Amino acid sequence: MKQIFMDYANATPCDSRVLEAMLPYFIEKFGNPSSHIITKGNEALSALDNSRKIVADFIGAKFEEIIFTSGATEANNLALKGYAFANQHRGKHIITTEIEHFSITSPLRTLERLFGFEVTYLPVDSFGFVSPDELKKSLRNETILVSIQLANNEIGTVQDLKELISVVKENSSAVFHSDATAGCGFIDINVSELNIDLLTLSPTSLYGPKGVGALFVKNGLVLQPLIEGGFQEGGLRSGTENLPAIVGFAKACELGKIEMSDRCNYLKPLRNRLWEGIEKNIDFVHFTGHPEKRLPNNVSFWIEFAEGESLLLMLNYMGVMASSGSACSSNLRGKSEDDLVASPVLTAIGVPKDICTGSLTFSLGMSNTIEEIDYVLQIFPGIVNRLWQMSPFYLDKIKGHTPKLTKVDK
Repeated sequence: MKQIFMDYANATPCDSRVLEAMLPYFIEKFGNPSSHIITKGNEALSALDNSRKIVADFIGAKFEEIIFTSGATEANNLALKGYAFANQHRGKHIITTEIEHFSITSPLRTLERLFGFEVTYLPVDSFGFVSPDELKKSLRNETILVSIQLANNEIGTVQDLKELISVVKENSSAVFHSDATAGCGFIDINVSELNIDLLTLSPTSLYGPKGVGALFVKNGLVLQPLIEGGFQEGGLRSGTENLPAIVGFAKACELGKIEMSDRCNYLKPLRNRLWEGIEKNIDFVHFTGHPEKRLPNNVSFWIEFAEGESLLLMLNYMGVMASSGSACSSNLRGKSEDDLVASPVLTAIGVPKDICTGSLTFSLGMSNTIEEIDYVLQIFPGIVNRLWQMSPFYLDKIKGHTPKLTKVDK
């Protein structure tokens, strides 16, 4: 059976050129960068320094402003907890949004619950945008940190970070952090032009390896390390660096910078073809996120009278892999294992909780083709129709109504 992967927001394959760059550092160049007095260690340190420079260049940062971590989750935790702990004497108020990733909201809940911080969770509009006016109103004298994502991997919306950062800088002394994980492969980022203080990066959307990430820390900022020991990464992240993954991360950034425009130009028409086909052939569908200011590979929506996990399972049975929310949110359950929990992102943009479970996200990658898009459009209406026929709510709804569905299951 044909296997079609359309969950690139949650996982990308490692580019063969990235893998090729990584391989020598598993066997031939296996030295520890901290043992740089000896030849193997010095070889490793040179590779680490070169990788740090490449990642820094990718976002217009300085060499010493890049701290390598085990992934975006650790980088987010270091940004939030590290800055909060080191600067709590200045204030204990933090601002974020209702649609952040769990690696933002979870550490913030911990700061609230255990360490006496107060967090303001800004609402968003129906597209997922943060209001600059609401952000300004939320700033206080004791506000020390604002964290707002660059893009949302579930609904695809891309924030106007430059405007939001300007609001913070003009009206407070707070620092600004952004989780750029979902957008760094598609959006050109320059930390100097943005005037941003902290930025989380990951090769997730760059066809790089898993298990590695980075935090940009603007020169002059003081953070308290979360992992202490051997003083690696300027003392902010102790532990022997994962050199093969870091080299791969750097190679992915290098390729991403060169190919970003071409990748976006390839993915946008595929995304639009999928969006338009779903809109044309399926009734009771509601697209989420902004229709234009969104990631070039993201199509997200919910369908009335159809439950998301059932849609996923039936698509998977037909060889198509997508997602219902983020990889992290899919692990959420209610009081029992059978209870699904509504996506916080969808509830934040106004989707009723009782129908949030009908959400679906197709996130496309460079291996997807027009033929694959057309295959999905061929089978998907029939899948939806089968689920509708099992829903008494749908049967009540269509009395006296002619559905838009034009293709039915054979």
